[in-house]
Amino acid sequence: MVNLRQFVFSIFTTNWTQQEPEHKSFVIVGAGSAGLAMLKTLSDFPAARRGEWDVSLFEQRRNVGGIWLPELETAPPPSLPETPLYPRLHTNTPVPTMTYPGFPFEEGTPLYPSHEYIEDYHQRYTDYHNLTSLIKFHHTVVAASWVGSPAVGRWNITYRDHLNNTRHKIADHLVVATGNNHYPHIPHWQGEDDWLASHTIGKPRRELLHTIWYRDPLKYANLTVLVVGYRASGSDVAKQALPIAKKVYVSLRSPIDPSQGDIPEDIHVVPQISHFSARGITLADGQFLDDVDAVVLGTGYENKFPFLDIGGTIVTDPAAHSNDTYKQGLVTNLRYVFPLHKHILSLCPSYPPTALAFIGLPIFTANCISDTAQSLYAVHAMLNPKLLPSREDMLQELFEYEDDLRRRGFDPYNVGHRQLNGSSNDYMDSLIDHLKQKGALPNDGRKFIEPWRRAQLNHEYLKRGWLRVEELGIQDRWLRGVKTEAEWADMMERLNAWQRKWETGSSS
Repeated sequence: MVNLRQFVFSIFTTNWTQQEPEHKSFVIVGAGSAGLAMLKTLSDFPAARRGEWDVSLFEQRRNVGGIWLPELETAPPPSLPETPLYPRLHTNTPVPTMTYPGFPFEEGTPLYPSHEYIEDYHQRYTDYHNLTSLIKFHHTVVAASWVGSPAVGRWNITYRDHLNNTRHKIADHLVVATGNNHYPHIPHWQGEDDWLASHTIGKPRRELLHTIWYRDPLKYANLTVLVVGYRASGSDVAKQALPIAKKVYVSLRSPIDPSQGDIPEDIHVVPQISHFSARGITLADGQFLDDVDAVVLGTGYENKFPFLDIGGTIVTDPAAHSNDTYKQGLVTNLRYVFPLHKHILSLCPSYPPTALAFIGLPIFTANCISDTAQSLYAVHAMLNPKLLPSREDMLQELFEYEDDLRRRGFDPYNVGHRQLNGSSNDYMDSLIDHLKQKGALPNDGRKFIEPWRRAQLNHEYLKRGWLRVEELGIQDRWLRGVKTEAEWADMMERLNAWQRKWETGSSS
């Protein structure tokens, strides 16, 4: 591990020790994968440079890990749980691709493990890099306001400490790393209250809940369940309920992504919901379902930032759908935060472009590696704003990015920060390439995203291969001796080929 750490550090360091110490203050909000990536990036600077820095990470929960940290007790609706984590959760991507650079999972970790392994990974990462002393647990940021001008100023941050005392902190740079899965998107339909109020004798009361409250499929034993949506959580709920529920419907607005695999035959796929009534649910094609006992919403999450709202730093406007809002400041329409430079730096005209950064907004990406790339970009820009184009040029670049999405048939204000069509690797490489071109990082001729990470996009047999490994009980045969990134990459390559040969009879 020491060699790996030295290797990663050599990639990300430059002539920092030759620069004069400077007074800088940073506040990071959130100790999930994004917050830890930012904290680690700042901590990697030599002590001679960061000795003049004040770095704090505020985490409202008891430990690191973000959504991977289980809650001690699930809050009932309408109170929001601390995490959407459910006990039977397993990753839907292979863990080698979920890692921070140079810090692989331990030998013996299943390729698609349960959530406990991911929680442990974040804790090991924190301990190994001595980050705990910089983290203030049970500290909740309640407001953040900019005090100053478009050119100079500082953040006034209000927070509640572990004793519930209200305190204030001043910082030059604010980093929002609060994650994307805290505020559920809950659509509403005409007649849903009438449907909920109608009760069939001998059955539990009808239920309509978002997956953020889902914990155990046993509650759906012998009931008929309608799951709305079939991405990660919706898919899990449907599959976990299927063996014990009387019937499982899945309501889809559009065809599922092929990467999610086929929907089991016993799940009944139906169109989207039109409306409810006391008797049942009417679908968009006129079909009527009178047997549904519970509706589970796998409808995603919203980009909300209450402490920025309270501080007047962001405007929450679900209808915002125009570049005109750029003139007013920072906006979230619950799907898209704008204007941001490269999904990271706020281009609000009230403060410098390096004053406020968001880490971890992109989705459809591998979080830890993406968070690292974003953190590197943000930190170097904060330390040397000359690495960035002018605000006007960054806005123009953003407009061009949005126009390109429109030409490709996507609405940028709807797709938000999704990395579409496997573009996340190119996005991360572009961030680090820019820093190398500007001399902020050594230009070693290598891409940030290693070839083995890119190769994962072509491993279409990998997940089915691992399922077969588990069915055969031969996990140890594949995992024994797999410790380094290279060994994990080789194992995935061999497993994908093994499964391909079994399915097709061909090794190529």
